[in-house]
Amino acid sequence: MFGVKHSECRQIPLISGSSHSSSASTRRAPNHYLVNRASLSAAKLALAALTVIMISVACASYQAPQIKGIEAWINSEPLTIKELRGKVVLIDFWTYTCVNCIRTFPYLREWNARYADDGLVIIGIHSPEFEFEKDYSNVLQATKDHGITWPVAQDNDFKTWRNYGNRFWPAKYLIDKDGIIRYFHAGEGAYDETEKRIRDLLVEAGANLSDSPYEAFGEQPMDPAFTEASRASMTRELYAGFVLAELREYVRQSDFFRNLGSVVELKAPEDLKPGVIYFDGQWVALPEHTRHGRNTTGYEDVLSLVYSARSVNAVLTSDSGEPYTVRIMLNGEFLTEENKGRDITISANGESFLAVNEPRMYNVIEAQGYAEDNKLTMSSNSDDFGIFAFTFGVYETGP
Repeated sequence: MFGVKHSECRQIPLISGSSHSSSASTRRAPNHYLVNRASLSAAKLALAALTVIMISVACASYQAPQIKGIEAWINSEPLTIKELRGKVVLIDFWTYTCVNCIRTFPYLREWNARYADDGLVIIGIHSPEFEFEKDYSNVLQATKDHGITWPVAQDNDFKTWRNYGNRFWPAKYLIDKDGIIRYFHAGEGAYDETEKRIRDLLVEAGANLSDSPYEAFGEQPMDPAFTEASRASMTRELYAGFVLAELREYVRQSDFFRNLGSVVELKAPEDLKPGVIYFDGQWVALPEHTRHGRNTTGYEDVLSLVYSARSVNAVLTSDSGEPYTVRIMLNGEFLTEENKGRDITISANGESFLAVNEPRMYNVIEAQGYAEDNKLTMSSNSDDFGIFAFTFGVYETGP
C-alpha cells in the first residue's frame, strides 16, 4: 500500500510502498539526504494524480528556488531561474543509472521537440546516486546515449537538490512565466497530465498552440502477463554495496559483512530466497558495490538471485577501467534471442555474455512476458567485475 505524508510545499511527499511492488522504494542518497526512486506504475496512477493535486494546490504561490552549486553544465551555458522569467521551465531531477529516470526520457524528448519553440525550457538537474556518476565524462556520455539535448546541470554536491527540498529520482517541477512552481510530479507516469500542464502554462505565457493540437503520448503499457496474474509482484530494487545491503537485507549471508573491504570466501545456501543477492566464491564488499575478489579461468565464482519480473537491469562498472565480460544464465540455461536484454551478446556456441566497457546500467533480460521466481546467475573471470544494483521491470517493452 502507498502512504503519502504531506505537510507543506517544500516538504515533498514521501511515497512509500511494499518492497515487492512496482511502487516507490525509499532510500538515502549518497549525501545522506532521504530520496525515493519513485516508480509509479499504471496501477498506481490514480493515487499519483491525487498526490500531484495536493502538491499543485500547496505550491500555488511557491517561488522556484534558484539553481545553485553546479559543477558543470552540458548542452548550455549556465542558466538561472531569474533569467528565464517569461519562459515555462521544467526542472527534472535525475541520475543516469536510474531506470525510472531512463523510462521518462522518451517523454522528455517529445516535449522538448514539441514545445521548445513555444517557450518551454527543460533543465535536467543531475544529482548522482553513485560516486562514478559525478564524473563529467560519464554524464556527458549518458546524455549522448539517451538523446538528451536540453541543458543539464551537474549537481554533484546536491546543493540544488537541497535547495528544492527534493527527495525523488526522477522528480519534475514545472515553473510558470513568473517563476512560480505550479506543478510537481515524482516518479514515472502521469505523462498526459504533465503535458497538459505544460500546455496550459505556455498559453498563460502567451504561446499560440492552435497549430499544435494536443495529442496524448500515452502511458507506458504494462505487460499483460503481469496485470492478468493473480497476486503478481515485482522484485524490489537490490543494492550490492554493504551499506544498503545490510540496512535493507539485500544480502543475508553473514560472512559477507565480515572483513569489509577485503576478500572473503562466501557460500550461498541451496535454498535461495526471492529478492536477495547471493554470492559464491571470493568477493569484496565495498560501500557502494561488491567486486569479484580474484581472477579465475572457469567462472567458478557466481552471483545469484531469484526474481519476479519481465525485465532485469544491472548497474555495473570496472574498478580499473578495463573492460570485461560477464556470463549470464537464466534457470541454468544460457539466454536466447527471445529473452536476452539489449546489452547481451550470444556467442557462436550459444553462450550469453554481457560486455562491460563503461560504468552504466545494462539491460540484461527482456523476456517475452512476466514470470515469477526465475533464477539469474552472473559470473566473470575478471576481478574487475563490480555490481552496484539490480532493477526490474514489468512494462510491455523496455527496461
